[in-house]
Amino acid sequence: MPLNFNQTMTLEITQKENLGIIRFNRPEAYNSFTREMSFALIDALKKFNEDKTVRAVLLTGNGKAFCAGQDLKEAVEDNGLSVEQMVEEHYNPIVRLIRKLEKPVIAAVNGVAAGAGANIAFACDIAVATKSAAFIQAFSKIGLVPDSGGTFFLPRLVGFQKASALMMLGDKVTAEEAAQMNMIYKVFEDDVFAEESEKLAIKMSQMPTKALAYTKHLLNQSFTNDLDAQLDQEKEWQAKSAASKDSIEGIQAFVEKRKPEFTGE
Repeated sequence: MPLNFNQTMTLEITQKENLGIIRFNRPEAYNSFTREMSFALIDALKKFNEDKTVRAVLLTGNGKAFCAGQDLKEAVEDNGLSVEQMVEEHYNPIVRLIRKLEKPVIAAVNGVAAGAGANIAFACDIAVATKSAAFIQAFSKIGLVPDSGGTFFLPRLVGFQKASALMMLGDKVTAEEAAQMNMIYKVFEDDVFAEESEKLAIKMSQMPTKALAYTKHLLNQSFTNDLDAQLDQEKEWQAKSAASKDSIEGIQAFVEKRKPEFTGE
């Protein structure tokens, strides 16, 4: 039975096999965030996390941009929300959901990713981009600091000095440069980007979901654990993985020299 999502035109939500697909759908505004779109994304991520038929989530955009961050028109409205409210009620919940989702989230960056749009992509488990895409830490250009987890994830991806320069100078980074500095996983040529990014996401949706979720949990813990604590956590979560149906199937398939049939259990 299909899940009921908050009705909105700001997102396009579909499912292909075991893959949940979320497309930002404000192309006329470079898919910039409004309050409506933020809440719709939060709702979609929660619903896909609950749906056992969805085993991976693909986040991408319609039009020429992935996401240009906050819609500044909404930010300057009379009696509008404060920036603090936007961060607390929109962006922080989105980033926390992405990291806590018990299945992989793939960002397919189809165009410019700026501000919160870029940092949400970096919070995903895997980010790929089309060759013509670009990433911009646009906050300093309007006198703000990076949010949406940018100061947490970007230094871990590219290093302290590089992240500091990108955030303070607001340089535009091409997709190829982003891949070279380990900001993203891979770049696809524009004419095959949609096909290849979806193929990657579908592949992940057919993998042993629990093992991927446990891997994600361990990666999250690695940000604060020391080596001994992390080794103990690996032992604990390896035991849970080994008890899963998919692990039993994977080992049996290996022994029998056949392709495993994973179910996400």
